[in-house]
Amino acid sequence: MSFSGTYAVEINTPMGKQEGTLTLVEDGGALTGTMAAQGDTAEIKNGSVNGDTAMWDVDVSKPMPLTLGFEGKKDGGNINGSVKLGAFGNSTFTATAQ
Repeated sequence: MSFSGTYAVEINTPMGKQEGTLTLVEDGGALTGTMAAQGDTAEIKNGSVNGDTAMWDVDVSKPMPLTLGFEGKKDGGNINGSVKLGAFGNSTFTATAQ
């Protein structure tokens, strides 16, 4: 049950749903990849996998600079979980396998 793959990601934010493309590569307990949204692509950092849970951070610049902290669990081919929105609190995300 690898997290590797390409996903359509949807993040619920105070400013509405934000959509993008998440590409993950799992290698042992490490997780790397990219997240593309609103014309920008950011590298995933601090990525790790522990069993059925993955955690990673992404620095975004739009609509404002902040670091998003993701924690998700595999749900079939998809990933569901929570995301820390910097000073804007916590929310949820879904990543649907493409």
